[in-house]
Amino acid sequence: MRNQDDNILSNIDWKVVAIYIALVVFGWMNIYSAVYDEAAAGVFDLERQHGKQLLWIAIAFVTAIFTLIIDSRFFSSAAYIIYALVLCLLVVVLFTATVTKGATSWISIGSFKLQPSEFAKFATALAFAKYLSAIDVDIRNKHTKALAWTVILVPALLVLLQHDTGSALVFASFVLPFFREGMSGSILIIGLAAVLIFVLSLAINKFIVVGLLLLVLLGYIFFWLTKSKRNFYNIIKPVLVFFACVAFVFSVDFVFENVLEPHQKDRIYVLLGKSDDPQGINYNVNQSKIAIGSGRIIGKGFLEGTQTKYNFVPEQETDFIFCTVGEEWGFMGSVALVGMYLYLLFHLVTMAERQRSKFARIYGYSVASIFFIHFTINIGMVLGLLPVIGIPLPFFSYGGSSLIAFTLLLFVFIRQDAVHNQIL
Repeated sequence: MRNQDDNILSNIDWKVVAIYIALVVFGWMNIYSAVYDEAAAGVFDLERQHGKQLLWIAIAFVTAIFTLIIDSRFFSSAAYIIYALVLCLLVVVLFTATVTKGATSWISIGSFKLQPSEFAKFATALAFAKYLSAIDVDIRNKHTKALAWTVILVPALLVLLQHDTGSALVFASFVLPFFREGMSGSILIIGLAAVLIFVLSLAINKFIVVGLLLLVLLGYIFFWLTKSKRNFYNIIKPVLVFFACVAFVFSVDFVFENVLEPHQKDRIYVLLGKSDDPQGINYNVNQSKIAIGSGRIIGKGFLEGTQTKYNFVPEQETDFIFCTVGEEWGFMGSVALVGMYLYLLFHLVTMAERQRSKFARIYGYSVASIFFIHFTINIGMVLGLLPVIGIPLPFFSYGGSSLIAFTLLLFVFIRQDAVHNQIL
């Protein structure tokens, strides 16, 4: 019988690999530009971010190659072991890490720093796909749903305890593959409704929000009364939902004041227009908008960004790397970058949908969802459309842990897809 892993190179989806390499190279160019100093050493200077990133890129490429040549069944077989090891690292971080940028997310070994929360997304995607792809698992079963949510929420809570809200929020992306595998759409609707009510309760008077909810309830009751056959249960349920929503509206202040960090509350108030702090909490976003706007159509040119060169935008090589693209490569460069990400996301979903293996399909959707959340939030916060919560742009932002973790996420799926192509 022919080995499914033979001739692996001929079965790899090279379009995805090409997009990956393009993003990594373009990302490095913008990191180099963001920290450029004429007096510094060359591009291989390991004392500067661009030199360190080159080292991480080399390690990421080796990781990608190793992932492609390893047995495709390894990651499925070792999913729970990898998940358990990463959970142990997340626990270790809580007791050993020092505070960096407000979070305790890094394990330091000499000059080397590891951020387990980045690898937690990869490990959770493996364990989630492994569990839901088991033969005896039925997504409609409450016990199955509870265990699947446990797989997601345990690492999310451990990351949240590190005060890394951005990374913890990314775990919400697993709702999308959950939904694809048959979870009721009501969960997704409830989640979106909760976010909308939360935002409205902060933005406007709570009694106005309650009035809007009452209008929705009265509209439903009117519709119910027009029906010839009326089931009493169908009117009791929305009434109970209404009172639950009212209780949630008046609990928003408590959650807002006692759960969120002060800087997170300030950022939300700025986004909602309830406060303005151009030299403080809103400084990053304002400078980012100035940098992006100054690039106009074709940009100022590589290494010519004044906002970038004079460090007006904090974190311009990490979370705010997109503003360097906008300033130096302009609208055209920004559209090209966004287009590459959108193509990658669309192609990943297409790849996931064509998988015969349930594990590969669920894992593929998980990868696409994680990239989608990172891409949307990062670009949204740089443009001032979303609160600044600090998560990297995949393959683009500076950082070794994130680059290697994203590389693992992507290339494990490319390896799974190659097996599918081999079978065909």
